[in-house]
Amino acid sequence: MHEMSIAMAVVSQVEEAAAAAGAHTVSAVRLQVGELAGVVPDALAFCFELACAGTALEGAALTAEAVAARARCTSCTGEWAVGMPPDLCCPACGSATGTELVSGRELRILDVTWDDEPQDAEVPAPAHTRQPIPEER
Repeated sequence: MHEMSIAMAVVSQVEEAAAAAGAHTVSAVRLQVGELAGVVPDALAFCFELACAGTALEGAALTAEAVAARARCTSCTGEWAVGMPPDLCCPACGSATGTELVSGRELRILDVTWDDEPQDAEVPAPAHTRQPIPEER
């Protein structure tokens, strides 16, 4: 089950970013998951909960946004939904040699919401959302 290694990597990266920002508690993580990424959403959610135990992410909500798989034909420039199992032959011209995937393989952290103060602080700090830096997109 590679969803566990994915969940552990997400937790590790988010913990590192939260610590660098001085955050103590992460309340939400939003991922983008492509249709062809080979990730089972329910398995990822289950593994994420397990991977968060005992970390700053414990109890954090996970949202996984699905990205449909799409391809483009380099011969005729047609674009189509690939589907599952993937159909990589261009429906417009029938070519299968000049096909490029334009979406559907994504697996990235879109944003993270965290609190700057420990949970036992008397005055709660506002939650902050970290947007990805350009290199992460």
